[in-house]
Amino acid sequence: MSKQAWVFPGQGSQTLGMLNDLAAEYTVIQNTFGHASDVLGYDLWDIIQNNEEKLNQTHITQPAILTASYAIYKLLMEKQQSLPAFMAGHSLGEYSALVCAGVIDFADALKLVEARGQFMQQAVPAGVGAMYAIIGLDDDKVVASCKQAQNETSEVIAAVNFNSPGQVVIAGNKGAAEVAANLCKEQGAKRALPLAVSVPSHCDLMKPAADKIAILLKDIQFNAPNVPVVNNVDVAYPDDPIAIKQALVEQLYSPVRWTETVTKLAELEVEALLEVGPGKVLTGLTKRIDKRLSCTAINTVDSINSLI
Repeated sequence: MSKQAWVFPGQGSQTLGMLNDLAAEYTVIQNTFGHASDVLGYDLWDIIQNNEEKLNQTHITQPAILTASYAIYKLLMEKQQSLPAFMAGHSLGEYSALVCAGVIDFADALKLVEARGQFMQQAVPAGVGAMYAIIGLDDDKVVASCKQAQNETSEVIAAVNFNSPGQVVIAGNKGAAEVAANLCKEQGAKRALPLAVSVPSHCDLMKPAADKIAILLKDIQFNAPNVPVVNNVDVAYPDDPIAIKQALVEQLYSPVRWTETVTKLAELEVEALLEVGPGKVLTGLTKRIDKRLSCTAINTVDSINSLI
């Protein structure tokens, strides 16, 4: 059997009605959402099936994706899938990976990511920040364009998601983001697409949210992982709970180094990735990062059956 890593998606992977076919087939899906609803105090399953507006509110999106990913993980373990060699998650997905690696209790993680979404929204009022996806431009040119825009505007703007070669997301103050996006186009970017997000994630504007998360983390039990989890901040896989907590704090205002994460997994002799959670964003990115790696999204009855 090929050496596997399981990777967990972040915000943007949610869709109305996600996991409905799995829930109809496997009780573990509904049971996991029922547990999450008890912890959160509202019917999370009803929201993801029937209320797109609420689903896309970041303090609900984050618990929804975490729960979906954890439910699929539990289903995989029911099907007697052995644990992978490594795990990793894209931004929010790092929390999913840590739950599945035994680092954080699921209920604690639910409360953490709900608060994370609230803190992120509180850090930057609606309309103040912006994010753009820059397509078809070298990473160093995107970074240089952000630095130039920051100098010109005296506002925050940075490259924050290195998703794959030729796909980088920038985030910061709205005016600076517009300047940087235009500079990227002048440098030869094929597209600079504004993203429909409520907060500019992974830039310095998120430091107030990081400070609040750090306070919450002090009182939450973290364990050493039973599977190494490659983190977003420095593409390392620490087993010290204190170091893992610190990486989650820094993650809020630091770039998501996903291209390097997938490259690191390949260097660690991983041959196959399973995307455990809704959507197939990471599967698409993997194909652009390293075509030698296989990646399969596991979130439908057919995809589960293909593994059995």
